[in-house]
Amino acid sequence: MYEKEKDLLRAFKRGQMNRRELIRNLGALGVTAPVAGTLLNMVSSEALAADFDWMKHKGKSIKLLLNKHPYADAMIANLENFKKMTGIEVTYDIFPEDVYFDKVTAALSSKSTEYDAFMTGAYMTWTYGPAGWVVDHNEWINDPEKTNPNYNWDDMLRGVRDSCAWNGMPGGELGSDDAKQWCIPWGYEQNNLSYNAAMLDKIGADVPTDLDSLIEVAAKATADLDGIYGIGVRGSRSWATIHPGFLSGYANFGEKDLNVEGIGNLTAAMDTAGSKDFHAKWVKMIQDSGAKDWSSHTWYQVGTDLGAGKSAMIYDADILGYFMNGGDNAMAGELAYAPMAPNPEADAPTPNIWIWSLAMSKFSKDLDATWYFMQWASGPEHGLFGATQMDFVNPVRKSVWDDDMFRDRMATSYPGYVDMHDVSAPGASIKFTAQPLFFDLTTEWAASLQKMVANEVSVDDGLDELAASVNRQLEEAGLGGG
Repeated sequence: MYEKEKDLLRAFKRGQMNRRELIRNLGALGVTAPVAGTLLNMVSSEALAADFDWMKHKGKSIKLLLNKHPYADAMIANLENFKKMTGIEVTYDIFPEDVYFDKVTAALSSKSTEYDAFMTGAYMTWTYGPAGWVVDHNEWINDPEKTNPNYNWDDMLRGVRDSCAWNGMPGGELGSDDAKQWCIPWGYEQNNLSYNAAMLDKIGADVPTDLDSLIEVAAKATADLDGIYGIGVRGSRSWATIHPGFLSGYANFGEKDLNVEGIGNLTAAMDTAGSKDFHAKWVKMIQDSGAKDWSSHTWYQVGTDLGAGKSAMIYDADILGYFMNGGDNAMAGELAYAPMAPNPEADAPTPNIWIWSLAMSKFSKDLDATWYFMQWASGPEHGLFGATQMDFVNPVRKSVWDDDMFRDRMATSYPGYVDMHDVSAPGASIKFTAQPLFFDLTTEWAASLQKMVANEVSVDDGLDELAASVNRQLEEAGLGGG
């Protein structure tokens, strides 16, 4: 069964036809897109096995620690292909995000050998790497005896890949020549605009392209749409409030979190004139057009309000808008997407990013066997499967973004999404300064922002106080501070 179809797919893998020819020929045989994707995944696994000794660790077993997430779902759905190809048994524990990172910290800090690899955010490796809890994956990436020839590390989006590498020196540039690859990018989020197209049409507003027009349209939506607020952004007292839309906009104006005056010599940069101007506009936008309970809003509330039709727009993770445009959300099929360059003088968006990554524990019982899983799970074949058959969005590989099947799927159901990504990808990277006080200082920044929005402190005074506190903490930690 499906032998003719598989022959066509093998010819495609050999480069004897392009993807459009493949789709046309499969369609003539009555093959639906989902079936074609499944067969292509099978043939891709066959091709992988032909070029590399995937059975080298047959009979071994590894255990994963996973966050409950669509990326994990896509991997689990494809896991049998990995097991058949390698003979490696894979088990896993999976936890919701509200407890997940505590589980990771507990396992790593105790030097537990229970888990061989785990999901992580790139920011977390600024703690895990210098502590000696994760490996430098360059050792495996650069070893042709351990890494299959089709892995193609250079296929990773450069800004994403570099954002997962740091030399461990406070203030050190991400992706520098001496950086250690503390984790492997798996899937990522840009921060751009997701909006309700019908709502903007109803009020006769164009899609915002910069901060001033975003503020204007958000205010108009709040005034003209009964019971709806204009713009959703995060507001809880957490570092996670700063990193999405806020920092993406802030960085687009050339502003920084910290000044680096030599490695290990850092000072606060939040009290510049440009920073104060940006904060003033951001605060007013929330006061005039944000959620009434903004200070409690996390990823979840920002997304569900858009999906329920309670907000007109969000400036947050693009994949948050992606998920709200499907399922049983009231606004499913009503959302669209656009790049956001808050600075009208900027050439393009420069979004800060969140990267779900995979990392090998330094305490794994078998790092080489674990690396077989790592390179498969982060490889182009699985990336394409997840992107076309599951909700593995955003892919971190250029080849997946170049795939016609994936682009057509996204363009059909998620208007503007592909163009938004393509315009933003060259400037997409982590904009924070890598340093060990990241979580504490960024959470304090969020707390300061809350006070400004609540009119408990002026923007100017609030930022001066924040900068003084940041400098004091940096100095106490031996990291500069002025």
